Amino acid sequence: MKTSHRIMGAALAVLATAALTSCGSGSEPAADGSATLTFLIDNSQGTTATAKALTDAFMQANPKIKIETETRPGGSEGDNIVKTRLSTGDMTDVFWYNSGSLLQAINPAQTMVDLTGDPVLQNVQKDYLPVVSQGGKVYGVPAGTLTGGGILYNRKVYDKLGLKVPATWAEFMANNDKIKAAGITAVISTFKDTWTSQLFVLGDYYNVQAAVPNFAQEYTAGKAKFATTPAALAGFEHLAEVFTKKYMNDGYGSATNDQGVKMLAEGKGAHYAMLSGALPPVIETLPQAGTDVGFFGIPGTDATKHGATVWEPSGIYIAKTSEKLDAAKKFLAFVASPAAADAINKAVPPTGPYRITGAKLPDNAIQAAKDLQTYVDEGRTAPALEFVSPVKGPSLEQITVAVGSGLTPPAEGGAQYDKDVEKQAKQLGLDGW
Repeated sequence: MKTSHRIMGAALAVLATAALTSCGSGSEPAADGSATLTFLIDNSQGTTATAKALTDAFMQANPKIKIETETRPGGSEGDNIVKTRLSTGDMTDVFWYNSGSLLQAINPAQTMVDLTGDPVLQNVQKDYLPVVSQGGKVYGVPAGTLTGGGILYNRKVYDKLGLKVPATWAEFMANNDKIKAAGITAVISTFKDTWTSQLFVLGDYYNVQAAVPNFAQEYTAGKAKFATTPAALAGFEHLAEVFTKKYMNDGYGSATNDQGVKMLAEGKGAHYAMLSGALPPVIETLPQAGTDVGFFGIPGTDATKHGATVWEPSGIYIAKTSEKLDAAKKFLAFVASPAAADAINKAVPPTGPYRITGAKLPDNAIQAAKDLQTYVDEGRTAPALEFVSPVKGPSLEQITVAVGSGLTPPAEGGAQYDKDVEKQAKQLGLDGW
């Protein structure tokens, strides 16, 4: 899911960074090893809290290196700021940015330091490396944790009604029937925040990959289409079926993501197709969201192949223009260490497992993160399509709102998205389009 789910904030706050007269040029350290690094992050609550935990812990362990943090807006405005600063040579020493398809669009080979084979990566899990790579070269380390994209569910509602976590779509719909009969909203929908309508499609990619293992490659090459690939079209069909069977909450068209999470945590709704990252920000006001809400992957057609789609962590990268390479690499090596995970755990409830060898979820991790850890441990995950293909059409959330509201048939929605994707693929200059 692009960056539309991130909190949009105020204008970019730029902190002036004074050059230290003791610092040398290039990658040469100062005589006493001191340095000041600048670090650009987005201004969402989760990112700022995580970045503060990382920088505070690093500076405590490395008192000669100071890190000054700048913030930028999220969403497309923030994307443009990152692109502009990289293209003009005005980027901070290190910066936090998306992994996956959005990384491909900022030309890392020309703008970032190549970390391929560097000791900085020694603790980074190999499964993560492809989403911060281009042309076989690695450019970043994971910032934070995996996020699951699937179904958040109220465990107390399940216990009350004697339900089991479904392994197939048919079992999921049978659970919805029982929940609806009990007078509880079966599937929460929050279409005022249009990005939330995409999860039944984007979160279904594990099942697409299981059915069509080469879908990402064929899709990127302009050969595979949503409208003509039954496994890919299924996400649109799921949206339509949930609407047709009247499982959704009243006022779903004007409901917000915050309202949806609250409704789920309070047991007024049983299911919410959502990212596990939606939970930590509300733990302070809705502590039951940490224990009463669990997670399962969107079920497919084969119970023996049930798994979950995951959103990989963003990356932290070193700008090629940085003159403090040694200090920057030392910071990235810390970010990609169990010690960094421990620092994050004390500040921010993790939304899922880390991509760092040796990093563990805390005992008090939210239940949804523990559930996602089980999928990871059992090898039943697949990255969302945007992490294995550079193609992501910008209009998906409008299309899925229309399908999920009964305004557009699912087959037509799939065809509309194929056209939307085609425009973007041509803009990227991809072969086959």
